[in-house]
Amino acid sequence: MPPSDAADYELSDDDANVHHAWDNSLDPALAVEPGDVVRFECRDAVDEQVGPDTTAEEFGNVSFDPVHPLTGPVYVEGAEPGDVLEVELLGFEHKGWGYTGFMPGDMGLGLLPEDFEDPGYHAWDLDGEVGHFVNDIEVPLDPFPGTIGVAPGEDGEHDTLPPRDVGGNMDVKHLTEGSTVYLPVECEGALFSTGDCHAAQGDGEVCVTGIEAPMFVTARFDVRTDLDIEQPEFESDHPFTATGEDEPMYGTTGIAPDLMDATKKAVRHMIAHLHEERGLTRSEAYILCSAAVDLKISEVVDAPNWTVSAYLPESIFP
Repeated sequence: MPPSDAADYELSDDDANVHHAWDNSLDPALAVEPGDVVRFECRDAVDEQVGPDTTAEEFGNVSFDPVHPLTGPVYVEGAEPGDVLEVELLGFEHKGWGYTGFMPGDMGLGLLPEDFEDPGYHAWDLDGEVGHFVNDIEVPLDPFPGTIGVAPGEDGEHDTLPPRDVGGNMDVKHLTEGSTVYLPVECEGALFSTGDCHAAQGDGEVCVTGIEAPMFVTARFDVRTDLDIEQPEFESDHPFTATGEDEPMYGTTGIAPDLMDATKKAVRHMIAHLHEERGLTRSEAYILCSAAVDLKISEVVDAPNWTVSAYLPESIFP
């Protein structure tokens, strides 16, 4: 693993430092003091089962059991149940490639598995500040850890797929460089781990993958005894557009008496727009929605219907 001058410790993605479940009985891979900086090497979300040359058919055979190889855990001296672990995200370095894929039908995770008969897959060339898609579409890179958290207080192994009170697979795209995450501590030492990094993602991660990418994550730790939170909180100055600038957007809406139904409608309408107006296949459109389209809840008070909107940044097109 290439060294980083800014880190006090380096934690590689060797098997000894990687686990696939949250478990407070795991031996720490590393012990640090408050104020220390650690550089984590993180595998991709499906633990190196795919690569730049993987086909959609091959992605359809990927196993998601277990999923999310996490680097850690890191024991933070002085952290006790009831405290809050402060994690300052200092930097991210990708390894030049990433992927977005989805599973169809009964195999499928994600928002719309019933809409697709075949799996889909795109390997992204990550070139500097952008990821390259079909038709010369370029998605701005904005890396963050999809999974970041500490060990639950409840004994035993816990699946990494659902997010938890202590963090985990939250997929919050605003946890980028310069952000600070606050995690409620439930066990001695906190036992922090991270992984499942994304080079970019639309809010919603609708096909169940963002731009998944092996990556280095650098973070500084502190223990806060002056805070009292029930679930993760964070500070970020992350912009709400892909480029950080005011820019043209195309939006679709979904309106329904159920939040998930409204969300599905908004995404289906965006897929139709990308297919009919931008010339993408429906599979390509679904993948692009997961990587670059942001979902927003526009209203929750006008009973009996919810409104969900999907925002497409038009700057990604040539």
